[in-house]
Amino acid sequence: MKKDYNFGYTKVNSKQKTKLVQNVFSSVAPTYDVMNDFMSLGMHRLWKKRFVEVMDIKENDVILDVGSGSGDIANEIIKSQISTYLYLFDLNKAMLEEGKKRLKNKKNINYIIGNAENLNFENNFFDKYVISFCLRNITDYILSIKEAYRVLKPGGKYFCLEFSNPKSSLISSSYKIYKSKILPLLGGIIAKDKNAYRYLSESIDLFPSQEELKKNLYDCGFQKVKSINLFNGIVAIHTGYKI
Repeated sequence: MKKDYNFGYTKVNSKQKTKLVQNVFSSVAPTYDVMNDFMSLGMHRLWKKRFVEVMDIKENDVILDVGSGSGDIANEIIKSQISTYLYLFDLNKAMLEEGKKRLKNKKNINYIIGNAENLNFENNFFDKYVISFCLRNITDYILSIKEAYRVLKPGGKYFCLEFSNPKSSLISSSYKIYKSKILPLLGGIIAKDKNAYRYLSESIDLFPSQEELKKNLYDCGFQKVKSINLFNGIVAIHTGYKI
């Protein structure tokens, strides 16, 4: 029996979800960074800066950036001026091209188109696996976590920055109104695609809580799993070690 997946609140099969999500990001790629500034009031820059700080990058780390998109996480890593080997990995060609534009002439960067559910890398290859605001868009995100575990070296670490559940009921109710009403409106004005941002809003609603994702990471083999809440839990950083 074929499994159904959520594309927002709509049930679809795996191939349909993958295609629909890619259509969303192909549509918004040119305005992606501008839209991020508007919809987070610029806060996404602080979240990503903190995310990279938490990574505790070491000299010559081999880092896989999954769903690398417009290259904002890679750019933050490069700003640290620590020598690394970056693999920027995305299923969406339009988003990966945006990253290439941003990081033009930067060294030690590989750009790869591929699916996070089936990574074309050998076992025990990377020191760090990072994924930022992408996990909820992967058709079978559990498969992606298993793949992350496989390609990390023993002692390697998984880092995920993703929207999550606010801890305050007041913030949670206000945030829900913002996601469902304001976010699609901004998407229609700035990105000229209201439906794309309606999907993004719904995908946040359906994504596992901090506690659920922590269990998922443990179930996939990770140890010492932790979550760091930012902005009252609207966003969280999830980490785990491959021991």
